[in-house]
Amino acid sequence: MNKLKVAIIGCGAITYHRYAPEYASHPQAEIVAFVDVVPGRAEEFTSRYGGRAYFDYLRMLEEIKPDLVTVCTPNVYHAEMTIAAANAGAHVLVEKPMAASAEEAEAMIAAARSNGVQLMVGQSQRLMPPHLKAKELLSSGRLGRVLTFRCSAGHKGPESWSVDGRESWFFRKQEAIMGAAGDLGIHKADLIRWLLEDEVAEVSAYISNLDKAGSYVDDNLVCSLRMNSGAIGTLVASWTYYQGEDNTSIFWCEHGTLKIGTEPDFPVIIQLRDGTIEKYSVPGIATNDNMHSSGVVDVFIHGILEGKPPFIPGEEGFRSLKVILAAFESAESGKAVAVI
Repeated sequence: MNKLKVAIIGCGAITYHRYAPEYASHPQAEIVAFVDVVPGRAEEFTSRYGGRAYFDYLRMLEEIKPDLVTVCTPNVYHAEMTIAAANAGAHVLVEKPMAASAEEAEAMIAAARSNGVQLMVGQSQRLMPPHLKAKELLSSGRLGRVLTFRCSAGHKGPESWSVDGRESWFFRKQEAIMGAAGDLGIHKADLIRWLLEDEVAEVSAYISNLDKAGSYVDDNLVCSLRMNSGAIGTLVASWTYYQGEDNTSIFWCEHGTLKIGTEPDFPVIIQLRDGTIEKYSVPGIATNDNMHSSGVVDVFIHGILEGKPPFIPGEEGFRSLKVILAAFESAESGKAVAVI
């Protein structure tokens, strides 16, 4: 079988740590192109992984005709690049947040559907071993219904890991569109929806820039969520956790409590109402400080080769995006906002 021809658009930190090495190590993938508008950046990757370097992604699509494209550029370009790749007949894996608006997300999904290609969104938290174990435990029914929850995601900010440091596009609103809410909050919104197998009905949020001087994007998000089931909880995302990363979730259920990421040696813990405590020593969650294989590339390629729907289809990415868009609307209006 011929290897799938892979093109990666955007040569920043996520490509360096995740997409380039994961595609390069996959036995059924061949990286044929890197694209970046920063002079020399794509060439740095081709010197290590092979393929051709491009400045113009449209020229790359025309000349290379890749089988699949990964889009990991500033958020404002996600939609146009995804649609162009789909129209060129390529399957697309796009980083989160998948789009800057509901209209863009709908157009991306429509483009993939009309061209008969797959569209997957890089909501990688679904594939982290502790979250897969948590999904198994919640789905077993042992804990009963989730009643309340608290989910947090935070780090020191993009300047600590972006290839451009404090000059990163993450801090330029016209390119990023959203800050911590789109970088981290959307991961937790997606995780909550997926673990609970439930949709967010209503959001009430505060969104602010508290400490990233000179930037107009948000560095903190705090919101309350009400699920369709009636479960309620909080979601927090921050770029000002200067003492270290946090990626923890706690779910209080009818028959016990599920904790994720609260103890390093035991990423998943359940405490039942009868006093029983079970600790699971599964592999940890990939972080900026401790990056390891995410599994995103594996499931994307598997779906393409098997002709199966993507593990995280565009429609799912859109539902999670709607939660964050509703949070911004709530923060601006000062009112709770229904997620439609």
